[in-house]
Amino acid sequence: MPTSSDPYRTAAQEDRSGPRTRLMIPSTLRASGGRAFQSVVHDLSISGFSAASINRMHEGQICWLTLPGLEALQAEVVWWDNCIVGCAFSELLSPIVHDNILQRYSNVGGFRQVI
Repeated sequence: MPTSSDPYRTAAQEDRSGPRTRLMIPSTLRASGGRAFQSVVHDLSISGFSAASINRMHEGQICWLTLPGLEALQAEVVWWDNCIVGCAFSELLSPIVHDNILQRYSNVGGFRQVI
């Protein structure tokens, strides 16, 4: 349970239902112990993402997402369904970094989705 006094961080960590923005960001995804592969991020929030995954990924598996211009971000697989993986970031994205990504890649308005 988060102990942060930041309500934005607390809400994002508690229910992982932060506003999601549909995107198409070329990226690289690598599961723990595996080789990196090209992917496309389909939605993004400060707490997580969903992306294409040619490899089967399992709930609880650790992975790393690399977005253009950023260092690899550690995440944990929450679900995998029909070549799409949903992951929760180990550390929340900075709202500034998140907004910069949205400015570069956004093509559809935000929506809410629980991962």
